[in-house]
Amino acid sequence: MADSSAIEWTEATWNPTTGCDRVSRGCDNCYAMAMAKRLKAMGQPRYQLDGDPRTSGPGFGVSCHPDALQLPLTWRKPRLVFVNSMSDLFHARVPVEFIKQVFDVMSRTPQHTYQILTKRARRLRKIAPELPWPENVWMGVSVESADVSDRVNDLRSVPAAVRFLSCEPLLGPVNNLELNDIDWVIAGGESGINARPMDPKWVSDLRDMCRSDNVAFFFKQWGGRTPKTGGRHLDGKTWDEMPSRATI
Repeated sequence: MADSSAIEWTEATWNPTTGCDRVSRGCDNCYAMAMAKRLKAMGQPRYQLDGDPRTSGPGFGVSCHPDALQLPLTWRKPRLVFVNSMSDLFHARVPVEFIKQVFDVMSRTPQHTYQILTKRARRLRKIAPELPWPENVWMGVSVESADVSDRVNDLRSVPAAVRFLSCEPLLGPVNNLELNDIDWVIAGGESGINARPMDPKWVSDLRDMCRSDNVAFFFKQWGGRTPKTGGRHLDGKTWDEMPSRATI
């Protein structure tokens, strides 16, 4: 069965690959890397391969899991699924043929809606023409600060039914974002013992940009010691908007 998720903008997670490497400031306090270290210590078989200690960690080496590919075919109830909460599907060490197999499974299960998020936007753009893009696949890129906003241009070239941005952890203002052809923006602060603070103006400015451009806005959290430390209210309300072209 799918792993249920506490992430506010999805319902379940599916990890046909695990492991990753840090590529930008948004990765500095990666929750998945910390979790992989614990899972390795617990003896979980999918987290026994160590990554490069300079960019990854114990149990976080990139691994493909062919046995996980058939899982969505066994789910009876339609669900919103975050693909690879513990990895990046477009990591250089994930073979193109395996990515195609993941997309084939998503194409064969139109009852589910899949959310894919990557920081490897250039590889995404390069491989996208080789992949099917069924209506139930949403594609997103992480934009934690203005210095990685070029990822948005790569995403715009992808023929996904829904394109989205994850501005989490939001580490600086992103006022220069162009939101044309973007359907959804998620924003949130960092959590954990080393959480970096988020200026409220960064969030409100991003929210206002979304409202001006008619883009759905989802505010996940303020962050802090734990994900729930600062709550989820922005200007006195929660923002749980979803893309208008959602298939669920």
